[in-house]
Amino acid sequence: MDRESAWKLLCEHTQSENLRRHALAVEACMRAYARKFGEDEELWGIVGLIHDFDWEIHPTIPDHPCRGSEILKERGYPEEVRRAILGHAEYTGVPRDTLLAKGLFACDELAGFITACALVRPDRLATLEASSVRKRMKDKAFARSVSREDIVRGAEELGVPLDDHIAFCIEAMRQIAGRLGLASPAAAASADPATN
Repeated sequence: MDRESAWKLLCEHTQSENLRRHALAVEACMRAYARKFGEDEELWGIVGLIHDFDWEIHPTIPDHPCRGSEILKERGYPEEVRRAILGHAEYTGVPRDTLLAKGLFACDELAGFITACALVRPDRLATLEASSVRKRMKDKAFARSVSREDIVRGAEELGVPLDDHIAFCIEAMRQIAGRLGLASPAAAASADPATN
């Protein structure tokens, strides 16, 4: 199990650029938390990267992530990985009884919500702060498919104050903003050799 094979698995089953970017965002948050907690960064990153790999082929409940877990088992992914991925969906009934599983649950919805917040800002992730994310969380019409309850519960399960959790994930995602399509237009232009 390595990142290259996990990326190939994701790309094999996921054609949407937005879903791939979501996977990269969750991976970035998971890797940052692994470093913070002294855990296996490669393992945590891979779990973040492939947690939704089967969404396009199994977009209904409970097929996702249950049928995806079967694919992972066939490909030799360990039970620890499969259980963490199953646990990120409440309806599977798989308990989040490891720090890895709690980390994935905490980062998944929040990474999606941070992305939505960044996309409506002129400078994207560059100056996004936790307070702005919290303000958007109160607007039920904004990114309505994202569960605010899951974001709050994820931080609680991880044992991190919500504002700290949001700020931590923003910073993790900021490190790869260009790959996420969330770099400020000025930064993106200066990094693009075609515009220089």
